[in-house]
Amino acid sequence: MIRWTPFITVAAIIEHSGRFLMVEECIGGRLVFNQPAGHLEQHETLKDAVVREVFEETAHYIEPQALIGAYQYTYPESLKTYIRFCFTGKVISQNHHQKLDKGIVQALWLSREELISQPEKLRSPLVLKNIDDYLKGIRYPLDFIQDIE
Repeated sequence: MIRWTPFITVAAIIEHSGRFLMVEECIGGRLVFNQPAGHLEQHETLKDAVVREVFEETAHYIEPQALIGAYQYTYPESLKTYIRFCFTGKVISQNHHQKLDKGIVQALWLSREELISQPEKLRSPLVLKNIDDYLKGIRYPLDFIQDIE
């Protein structure tokens, strides 16, 4: 019997003046846009994971402020299922000397309009879904997620 295990990931919607902090990354030989996002690591809380991932991919330190939602998505090509916890927060500072994660071409600020004008460059439907839920004002308090030790 093959055991099915979904991948737990985190992502961040960071907005400033109508623009969103995004990454351009190389996935499967093509350049795509995604929120700063990545996998939960062992012994890490979801909140710690999103702070780490944003820093590793954009060199921005953030403070999570709310959970936007939890999303389940299965990539049709690989049939891998991802459970994404999407947070919003604010930038505290930036380290201009920090090298970005492998595969990240650049961090950039893009408007929703710029993203929808290039649908072929969106890594998955989660990119716009997370932004749209943010723009709808969906927010859950951080204590919605309970870290039990």
